[in-house]
Amino acid sequence: MAQERSPAEILQLHPEKPPRVVPHNIEAEQALLGAILVNNEAFYRVSDFLDPGHFYEPIHRDVYEVCGKIIRAGKAATPITVKTYLPEGLMPEMTMPQYLARLAAEATTIINAADYGNVILEHAIRRSLITIGQEMSEMAFSADLDLAPEKQIEEAEKSLFELARKGQFGQGFQPFSQALTLAIEMAGEAHRRDGSLSGVSTGLTDLDYKMGGLQKSDLIILAGRPAMGKTSLVTNIAFNIAKAYRGAPLPDGQMKTEEGGMVGFFSLEMSSEQLATRILAEQAQISSSDIRRGNIHEDQFMRLVDTSNEMSRMPLYIDDTGGLSVSQVAARARRLKRQKGLDVIIIDYLQLLTGSSKKASENRVQELTEITTTLKALAKELNVPVIALSQLSRQVEAREDKHPQLADLRESGSIEQDADVVLFVYREEYYLKNKEPKEGTPEHLSWQSEMEKVHGKAEVIIAKQRHGPTGTVQLAFEASFTRFSNLARADYLPERME
Repeated sequence: MAQERSPAEILQLHPEKPPRVVPHNIEAEQALLGAILVNNEAFYRVSDFLDPGHFYEPIHRDVYEVCGKIIRAGKAATPITVKTYLPEGLMPEMTMPQYLARLAAEATTIINAADYGNVILEHAIRRSLITIGQEMSEMAFSADLDLAPEKQIEEAEKSLFELARKGQFGQGFQPFSQALTLAIEMAGEAHRRDGSLSGVSTGLTDLDYKMGGLQKSDLIILAGRPAMGKTSLVTNIAFNIAKAYRGAPLPDGQMKTEEGGMVGFFSLEMSSEQLATRILAEQAQISSSDIRRGNIHEDQFMRLVDTSNEMSRMPLYIDDTGGLSVSQVAARARRLKRQKGLDVIIIDYLQLLTGSSKKASENRVQELTEITTTLKALAKELNVPVIALSQLSRQVEAREDKHPQLADLRESGSIEQDADVVLFVYREEYYLKNKEPKEGTPEHLSWQSEMEKVHGKAEVIIAKQRHGPTGTVQLAFEASFTRFSNLARADYLPERME
């Protein structure tokens, strides 16, 4: 058994270590700045990923920032032009003009400019990692009663995700030219998809035509009264997107989504097994109640197995944890994107989420405002569409016309305000079915005629679309399988032979 030592003895055995210096490389910073001052072309080799804040030495940040401003203005950045915008005094033994002249004199070539820039960026990221670690440690030691450990983990994950995003490190404002480039890329993608879709296809032709697909960074609210088929519609969309997934490898080893997408499904109401059974029933075209009771014959069972094998290969990830807060949803979505990839987020449903702050949870309207604001921010942060299901208020049932309206969105006007797109699911057949008159009466014949018109049909009402038209899309609905599909309209069918 080892003999225990006193703290004093331990200190004698382990003398105080010299303080560690954070990662930096002054020589690389000097070499890069010298290359820029000699040949401004070096700036363009690093400007797309290197910001002034990445430099360790404060004066180097100022020199790089001034050089960037001068070069972007179409002028030459030299020791003579740069010194005008910097303080004269640098240190007792050297002035600023002398230091700039020395940087330029010792510069060799611009060939290694990108390498120097990458070294500077890597050290900056390491310093940020140290800062995040120190902040985590301080927060854990402080043991604030209002800050649960789970909340600290979420904050740490958020910081790490922001740090991991390539090209986003330290990015504040971006030039309009960069935004224009992204807009042209989006238009090019739409053109390559037969000029119709700039976003992720839902697999429902008419809905895609109206919306151009699901757009990145959009918050899409899908609302409806119970039994309208909200969950069925969103599971159909999730399946269609995941089934169509096709990726291409990038030079850095990551995958770029070319068709379809990877789907993250937060099922706060149903278990993953229930959700899987529902999707299985929809796609195999077998009643989910028959599947649960085992009331299926051999051919149906084989169809279930084949559909199951197909679904098992699809990038559809389900989180069925109940009672999640909106910050937990954000943290888990970031983790999924970092580990697997993520193109679409689905939340079933909005009213089952809770806010993160205690103050917001005391007022449901404020809480829902926080939830929708956070989801919209998450859509922008991850650059993916977020589809959130929502309940509608009971006032729909009190009206003669049961078609939902924006005012029916439950509990908060923030849903309508924060959403880029608001969709309503409506099935006239559901309401008409409950109004069946007595058989044999003229009213019953009229009712039958009306039922034939709406049987197997559903409407998706686009009540709000920030960047597109509103209107109504007709879909086919198979009630026995709770499945939505494209409606075979008369103008799509071949001509009849008389």
